Amino acid sequence: MIDFDGGQIGILPTREALRMAQEKGYDLVEVSPNSRPPVCKIMDYGKYKYQLSKKERSSRKKQHTIQLKEMKLRPKIEEHDYQFKSKHIREFLSEGNNVKVFVVFRGREMTRREFGAKILERLQDDLSDIGAVQQPPKMEGRNLTMILVPTQSKGAKDA
Repeated sequence: MIDFDGGQIGILPTREALRMAQEKGYDLVEVSPNSRPPVCKIMDYGKYKYQLSKKERSSRKKQHTIQLKEMKLRPKIEEHDYQFKSKHIREFLSEGNNVKVFVVFRGREMTRREFGAKILERLQDDLSDIGAVQQPPKMEGRNLTMILVPTQSKGAKDA
């Protein structure tokens, strides 16, 4: 058994340990149930649970979740539109997010899939300094898709 201050009391019967905890106004908490004999500690259990939840909340706050952003392109995209969309993809990658790029084909555009492949290849070359291809271009129905991931982590960029 361990005292509230962290000092070791020794091996005691359960009833006596409970009586000691109640006299001090605290709870008897089983810290290590698998050891022989089991280790118990006198503590304020409500305060202990509160501190655990606070620690978990702060660790969740420090986490950065990676999102999958999406960008839709067309095979006959104009130069200004391409520059605008590639700039946005660059921003997404610099924030540490993954980007799924679609080239959507409509009607007869399906016969000229190489236009979409050229756009994705150009995008891959333009963004090679900040992003790498996780999934190379592949057809999914009427869409040609490619997934880009950031090459450097957000923390390495700030350093």
